[in-house]
Amino acid sequence: MIKKLLLLVLTVFFLIQLSFSSVFAHVLHYKKINKLEFDLYRDNQLIGQHIYLFNRNSQNLTVYNKINFEIKILGITLYKYFSEGQEKYIDGNFDSFSSTTNQNKKEKFSNIYKKENKFFIEGSSYKGETPENFIIGTWWNHSIVKYKTQISASSGRIIEQNVNFLGKETIEINNNKYSALKFNFSSSDPSLSRGKELNTNVWYDEKTLIWLKTSFKNDGDWEYRLKNLE
Repeated sequence: MIKKLLLLVLTVFFLIQLSFSSVFAHVLHYKKINKLEFDLYRDNQLIGQHIYLFNRNSQNLTVYNKINFEIKILGITLYKYFSEGQEKYIDGNFDSFSSTTNQNKKEKFSNIYKKENKFFIEGSSYKGETPENFIIGTWWNHSIVKYKTQISASSGRIIEQNVNFLGKETIEINNNKYSALKFNFSSSDPSLSRGKELNTNVWYDEKTLIWLKTSFKNDGDWEYRLKNLE
């Protein structure tokens, strides 16, 4: 009972702290970060990488990301995935996003742009106006924990989400130990079909709020693990 009460207090405190911070503040939070590099594992086997590069021009920020992985059995490639994109912030405010993805020879795309003070999506899964409050599902920005809606970085699909703070954990990645804040992201819509539902655990460093690790299940156990930070 005491443990549950303590977890509730920590959750409320953390979310209150986030509510007083804007996306602008969260973007500036990463002003010293130039690169985030993750190794991608499936069933504890290294299958690829995901890299983020941060390019700044005064208060403007462009984040480039590239993900590349393949699943092989006995040397034969059964599944291949490649995606690259960029998100732009002007004076700390979100401005646009674009990406292209080849998912095992299936082409996907996601473009988000602003027109007359409104944002619109031109994606392979959705075309139309965005919800009023949203964030791109690229995970590096820890402010994603306070949003009810994320937009798929690969297809533009609108994903309504529930976010639960699961507490603090000490995790070890590549022989480095981190004090981390663990969150679970799940779909608000329980009727979504298999493969569409969201059920993902994400760890952020307690002090720096840098994205450290992600885990989820999808025909196997998948993990992102931070490899390099510059």
